Amino acid sequence: MLTLKKGRYAARIAETEADVQSAQHLRSLAFFGAPDGASAAPRDIDDFDRICTHVLVEDQRDGTLVCCFRILPLSAGREIGRSYSAQYYELSSLESFEGPMVEMGRFCIHPDHHDADILRVAWAAMTAYVDDNGVEMLFGCSSFKGTDADAYLDAFAVLKERHLAPKRWLPRVKAPRVFRFAQKLRRTPDRKRAVLGMPPLLRTYLLMGGWVSDHAVVDARMNTLHVFTGLEIRAIPAARKRLLRLSAN
Repeated sequence: MLTLKKGRYAARIAETEADVQSAQHLRSLAFFGAPDGASAAPRDIDDFDRICTHVLVEDQRDGTLVCCFRILPLSAGREIGRSYSAQYYELSSLESFEGPMVEMGRFCIHPDHHDADILRVAWAAMTAYVDDNGVEMLFGCSSFKGTDADAYLDAFAVLKERHLAPKRWLPRVKAPRVFRFAQKLRRTPDRKRAVLGMPPLLRTYLLMGGWVSDHAVVDARMNTLHVFTGLEIRAIPAARKRLLRLSAN
């Protein structure tokens, strides 16, 4: 069973229903905020919670849950239709992927906690899982807060310029509302503004050699714009693999 401790933080797999409920409360707080007058956020729940493994990152000093995500292992691309992402993207191009895959979803960090080590521990835990299970591709939806694409045009321009999926894996449009940034944008991006506009999870994917869909889905319920994000494990630069594995050991 995955357990990983680094400094103040420890990552572990949820073992009980109470653990999963804690993750659902944190997700609701991170994605939707606490309702006015409520003492605690409600739970963010969907059908995928039943079939996923939930990973918790806690502050070892007091047990506070500071980060969580869930993982859905697939034996190969032929099972990708079971994924959360398949609700929003036409992923038949990935059905021919032959190795084990994992979807990483509902990733969030507590809005009151901003220590960069939280993200590092989360990725170290994911790295340990990938190595232990021979995973060959990691994928999921990377979300920008809000549904106004104009706020992230520089970020989308950089994604178009440098980080589009290889044609053989490129997801096609399925969702009813999308922003086709690869088609629409004709601009030289401000790179500093682009990086600042990208969510930390997406930046980490890209640093490791990840790629994205050519369009963003407008998700009104979650109040996000998200892009399908893929990372072939063998494509991660050797130096970065070493750093990740050092963190995971």
